[in-house]
Amino acid sequence: MSEITKSKRRYHSARRQAQAAETRRQIVEAARRLFAERGYVGTTMETIARDAGVAVETIYAAFGSKRAILSRLLDVSVVGDEKPVPLLERPGPQAVRRERDQRRQVQMFAHDIREIMERVSPIFDLMRAAAKTEPDIAEYLQHILEERLRGMTQFVQWLATNGPLREGLSLSDAAETVWALSSAEVYRLLTVDRGWPGERYETWLAETLTLLLLP
Repeated sequence: MSEITKSKRRYHSARRQAQAAETRRQIVEAARRLFAERGYVGTTMETIARDAGVAVETIYAAFGSKRAILSRLLDVSVVGDEKPVPLLERPGPQAVRRERDQRRQVQMFAHDIREIMERVSPIFDLMRAAAKTEPDIAEYLQHILEERLRGMTQFVQWLATNGPLREGLSLSDAAETVWALSSAEVYRLLTVDRGWPGERYETWLAETLTLLLLP
């Protein structure tokens, strides 16, 4: 086989992969719009296909189910892009890990949480609503909450490597405190129900966590 033929095959394969990735992105963004307008339960695979401009069969081939689309939407929203890099390996969390000043770690964490919650809090809202009638979404939501707690535990461990926590505060209690205060529910209460700008929420979260976690 000639090098030219091999090169053409690689080119066509790369192009097909790029086209498939773009199709998946369009499907996820269509789902984001429709979930926001109609809720999870009120959105069908057919309406997602119509909004994305693809066949229903294409959606099933790409994702298999509506829950899988929701899962992908949440994953993309948490990290902010399509790259297959886990959240804790991203530059923001890694900078928090490398920082040696505990108070600065908390400030950096609060900044990252604010950016994440701006993207994902609406998705948690629709998942909470859907979980009331959809057992598979209730199960998925519980899994996500447990994953969040593991992430908060890692953050607290990074804090504890640089100095003591507040006297009498265990690692598990500290992690649950961070988990609750940095939740989508608290974010929505303050920024939506109380109308706080994002900057005020970030400052509040950093100051509150500093008071509750550190000596």
